[in-house]
Amino acid sequence: MPRILFEKKGNAVWISHLDLMRLFQRAFKRAGLPLTHTQGFNPRPSVSIALPLSVGVESSCELLDFELDGDKVANRIVRGKLNDYLVPGIRVIKVYDNMQKIKHLALLDTVVTMEYDRGVPENAVLKLEELFAREEVPVEKKTKSNGIQDQNIIPMIKSLEIVQTDANTLQLKARVCCQNPTLNPMQLHGAVVRHLPELKPDFVKNERIEIYDADGNVFR
Repeated sequence: MPRILFEKKGNAVWISHLDLMRLFQRAFKRAGLPLTHTQGFNPRPSVSIALPLSVGVESSCELLDFELDGDKVANRIVRGKLNDYLVPGIRVIKVYDNMQKIKHLALLDTVVTMEYDRGVPENAVLKLEELFAREEVPVEKKTKSNGIQDQNIIPMIKSLEIVQTDANTLQLKARVCCQNPTLNPMQLHGAVVRHLPELKPDFVKNERIEIYDADGNVFR
């Protein structure tokens, strides 16, 4: 299957994963690029998105695999046609072949931005550095089989930089595990709220910056 690298930004962050799948399926159809379908009683268009984003999260590095029915269409033509029918905020950056298997996707770079209406609390950076320097920082995680459980997030944080960008804003710039095991970047915010409630922000947002294999190579 060929693969698409695309971004999801602006108001498009409020599109859910299922609606994003439908959006791409319609874009392929309107662009005159018929997709193959899966076999069985309920055939579905052959498109899949790796690491589905939570609603509200921006990304510059989303991946979608697809398979066209019929003759091969040049990747640059697929890119141009799809961009004509996608909504603002969703843009195909590249279409390519010879990609890595999704099972080898292991790490991602993320930025969690925390904003404070009354200014960043005193000594916030130092307190956050001390928190994430601990051997254990338990945070609640919902699981399908066992409900809500505590999870120590420290082993899944490969690097973390805490930056005060202005008088009202802190950023947690981290590289974290994204598969086997998986750390939801918003658990970084959850750790702050649970263990340093005095640093709970008035507003928080998250952006996915880049993805990597286990060796730290950019994943495509």
